[in-house]
Amino acid sequence: MTEKALRLGTRRSRLAMAQSGQVADAVSQVTGRPVELVEITTYGDTSREHLAQIGGTGVFVTALRDALLRGEVDFAVHSLKDLPTSQPEELVLAAVPVREDPRDVIVARDALKFTDLPRGARIGTGSPRRMAQLNAYARAHGLDIETVPIRGNVDTRIGYVRDGGLDAVVLAAAGLNRIGRGEEVTDFLSVDTVLPAPGQGALAVECPADRADLIAALAELDDPFTRVAVTAERSLLAALEAGCSAPVGALADLPPFSAPFERGNPHADGQIVKEMRLRGVVGTTDGSRMVQLSTTGPVPETHDQAATLGRHLAAEMLAQGAAGLMGERAQ
Repeated sequence: MTEKALRLGTRRSRLAMAQSGQVADAVSQVTGRPVELVEITTYGDTSREHLAQIGGTGVFVTALRDALLRGEVDFAVHSLKDLPTSQPEELVLAAVPVREDPRDVIVARDALKFTDLPRGARIGTGSPRRMAQLNAYARAHGLDIETVPIRGNVDTRIGYVRDGGLDAVVLAAAGLNRIGRGEEVTDFLSVDTVLPAPGQGALAVECPADRADLIAALAELDDPFTRVAVTAERSLLAALEAGCSAPVGALADLPPFSAPFERGNPHADGQIVKEMRLRGVVGTTDGSRMVQLSTTGPVPETHDQAATLGRHLAAEMLAQGAAGLMGERAQ
């Protein structure tokens, strides 16, 4: 007799279905049980307003969490960067699998690199964080660009470039990789140029706190380094009291810090990595004012150590005036 299928709650977008499908396959291998996807529409999927206008925080998550609490699904998969920093007591973050490439990328006309875009180039993004950092880089390097707010799925956003409405759009490398469209990237934005959103490239697998059996099974998918890295990043975000639509970037990474990000286990080469660097940035969307700081220390071994690292860096950023930048708009 076949065991009853586990129900995985997921958003309906192509990207959400792709990443949830990958998790479903992994869970099925661990548990030996079939996993069925249950499509759920969130407010963020139906609203046509820009994320900064509708608050950003939780707009892609609340409906999935409600389905978990009502018992309509057994577990859910989120893009971790969409999760609010506060965790409901009734739910547990059971697994954070190995992180995909956290970088932002450019998809531009004529296969152009970011620094090769023509004067007056129009670059589309729905993220105040990306706008702030792109505009700051342009100011510092004498580039003439215009950042344009956009919404929509990957096809819609890339379509703005294909039809000539925009010169380029900024997307997450992880999303394009997960739907098999990584070859459309024309340039990778170095994390030295644009820090990603806290948790970008990582997935969050969430289930009810009273499902000990499921929590144990999902724990097999967890990657300890990814978890402490995103914990530090999200702790910084929480300490800044900012939501996922705020112009805040953060990344915890490993030495050698200048090396390109490589997918997979950071310890795969057999070397023991002892240090982790955490960087954070906050800026006005026009790029005129930025606070960017970093700290390096031992790789955290616990959630509390990672959270403390994030809080300490946030405190330094607040002391440098970060709080006054998060609510400002380009003039």
